Amino acid sequence: MKIGNRDFIWGRRTYVMGILNITPDSFSGDGLFAHDAVEAALQQARRFVEAGVDLLDVGGESTRPGSQPVSAEEELQRTIPVVQALAAEFDTPISIDTYKASTAAAALDAGAALVNDVWGLRADPDLGPLVAARGVPVILMHNRSQPANAEVRERLGGRYVGVEYAELIHDIRRELLESVAIARAAGIQDTHIILDPGIGFGKTVEQNLELLDRGGELRYLGYPLLVGPSRKSFIGYTLDLPPDQRIEGTAAAVAVSIVRGGADIVRVHDVEPLMRVVRMTDAIVR
Repeated sequence: MKIGNRDFIWGRRTYVMGILNITPDSFSGDGLFAHDAVEAALQQARRFVEAGVDLLDVGGESTRPGSQPVSAEEELQRTIPVVQALAAEFDTPISIDTYKASTAAAALDAGAALVNDVWGLRADPDLGPLVAARGVPVILMHNRSQPANAEVRERLGGRYVGVEYAELIHDIRRELLESVAIARAAGIQDTHIILDPGIGFGKTVEQNLELLDRGGELRYLGYPLLVGPSRKSFIGYTLDLPPDQRIEGTAAAVAVSIVRGGADIVRVHDVEPLMRVVRMTDAIVR
């Protein structure tokens, strides 16, 4: 798959996506929404690129359990200046983390090369046709998030409770393939589709652990897989740790996602140490 000006050859190694949250309310405590968000994002991106990151993922709306949606106008104001600045300085491919077609269009115009949709083309009917028309890849994520299932604790943050699946992996596979069908109907090529099983999105702590353990069962769908366990609440509730103390738990989850699940891309906040985890894991299993 070509993303921007780079070729991604699935199976050769695990690629790393670095997170740039341009939000004031990120669950992970790393939001870059400030007086000069562009410069803050550039500084963080410089560290990521120096560490060898493969993709930069820019998002302007928090997706933590219990978060409030933002308007397209606000999302555009947060993300587009950052995408423009990143594209001007780096040749690292940029992903726009949005489910809104208007934001995706503006970000692609500004230099983004990949759309990362946490709702798997289910939220905005215009996004699929836009992606197809632009000929860019898209990440389709599995998501059963419902505000009614969100529980928030001050120290550990939000998590989902009471979410029921008939059979976890079977249901995730089926619902991912429903997003694939939407993509195909819009004219998106199979070779432009990446799947994300949605760690942390509408899944309980136990379901997230099971999903990581059984991630390899998603391989036979035939699409590259992105896994994003970084600093998620299932780590915090398992280890009783707040977001800024979850790096070891994230490292374990990343390693397992590669070993057990064959992840092609891992999406992380702490790029520098986790690049080392990925390289060591790849050296062992690939």
